[in-house]
Amino acid sequence: MTEDDVDRIDRNRRHFLTVATVVTGVVGAGFAAIPFLASLKPSARAQALGAPVEVPLGSIEPGEMVRVLWRGRLVFVLRRDEDMLARLPETISELRDPNSEVIDQQPDYAANDTRSVRPEWLIVEGSCTHLGCAPLEDFEPRLVEGWGGGFFCPCHGSKFDLAGRVYKGVPAPTNLRVPPHRFVRDDLILIGQDTGAA
Repeated sequence: MTEDDVDRIDRNRRHFLTVATVVTGVVGAGFAAIPFLASLKPSARAQALGAPVEVPLGSIEPGEMVRVLWRGRLVFVLRRDEDMLARLPETISELRDPNSEVIDQQPDYAANDTRSVRPEWLIVEGSCTHLGCAPLEDFEPRLVEGWGGGFFCPCHGSKFDLAGRVYKGVPAPTNLRVPPHRFVRDDLILIGQDTGAA
C-alpha cells in the first residue's frame, strides 16, 4: 500500500467520522429539543381553564339561576321571568350606570336595557366590581326600600339590579361584567366565545 492510498483512506475515514458526528449531533439536538418545545405548549388543565363553557338552558325555569365556572371565574346565568323584566325600569333612577355606558363592562350586543342578547337571559360574572366578592341573589322586590330585586354583595353592601347594573351610593364603581357569550341553540349557550352572537 502506498502512502497516497493511506492518505486517501485517512481522509475517507475522517470524512466519515465527521459526517457521522454531525448527524449524531443533529439527531441528539432534535431529541433534546422535543421535550423543551413540548413544555411550551399549555397543559391540558390550562387549555380547559381557558376554553369556552357550554351551558344547557333547557332545565332552568323562569326565575331560576345557575352558576358555572369559566376561566376560574364564577358566572351567573339567570332566566328572568316576565315580572323580573317588568321591574327593570322601576329603579332606573337609583342606578349609577343605567345605560351601560362603561364600554368595557359588556360586549356591544349587551349594551342595552336588559344587558343581554335575549331579554329573558342574563349572563354576568359573579364578582362584585368593588373588591371581587361573590354577590348573593335576592330576586324579591321591596320597592318600599327601593329594591327591585337583583344581587347583593355581602362584603361591603354593593347592590346590583336584575340586569347587573350597580346602584348609586354603594362601593362598587361599575356594573357586573357581561362575559362574551353566544347562543348555539335556543337551549344552549357558549360562554367565552361570542362569534356568531345574534
